[in-house]
Amino acid sequence: MNSDRKARKAKLTLAALGVLVAAALVGGGLVAYSMVGPNESNATGDKAPSSPAKPSSTAPTAGSGAAMTPEKAKKVPLSVPTGQANGVSTGFPHSPGGAISAAVYFWEEYAWLDDQKARQQLEAVVSPDATGYVDEQISEIRKIREGVDLPTSGGTPAGLTITTTVQAVRVRSLKSDDLPRGDVVHVWMSFDRYATTPKKATDDDPIKGDTADLIVKWQDGAWKLTNEPQYWAQRTFPVAYAPDSPFAWNDLWLQVRHED
Repeated sequence: MNSDRKARKAKLTLAALGVLVAAALVGGGLVAYSMVGPNESNATGDKAPSSPAKPSSTAPTAGSGAAMTPEKAKKVPLSVPTGQANGVSTGFPHSPGGAISAAVYFWEEYAWLDDQKARQQLEAVVSPDATGYVDEQISEIRKIREGVDLPTSGGTPAGLTITTTVQAVRVRSLKSDDLPRGDVVHVWMSFDRYATTPKKATDDDPIKGDTADLIVKWQDGAWKLTNEPQYWAQRTFPVAYAPDSPFAWNDLWLQVRHED
């Protein structure tokens, strides 16, 4: 019964938690350009990744006809991971599509209400150069748990299932003094989050259209999350994402294609 009450409590505060968690990761320093298919390699490191045809920078005007939107554009395919490490997918290719896929998979798999599992996930994919990042994120999760009357440390309440789905991304490469162009990528994500219990198989009030951003860099043969100041200083903010928005298209938002 106590677990049921905690699950209901966590469910009722899910929307507020989603906002807090997104803010926590952004505040911790995770931070994203070119959109290509996931298998287009940049493994040589001496060529910049290809970019798509640049959307028009002109805002649509009344009577100008049908404007381009993310809904009308080709969706971004995700690379299939080749491995798993401590509950998070790994093994994405050294390409712009691989960087996007690494960010999306991490965000969808992140155990944002379970500090113990989250630490394992973060330690598997955070760059060793991201000093203090893991501890900062675990501290944020524990604050959130306390805010919904859960023990400071522990797992997701029994019976509560939380599902995160990234709907769209907005990406850009960041400049690096030490790495080739395209090896540090800033990925903004628009996502939905749902919570269900055995007695409630659907979520009547899910989080819809929330946003978060991550920075990933190619290091030791894998995409790693980082919060290094030299990249954090290059972080930019997108316009709001909406699938039928010409303004979102102009700002390079593209929808994500999940496997059927």
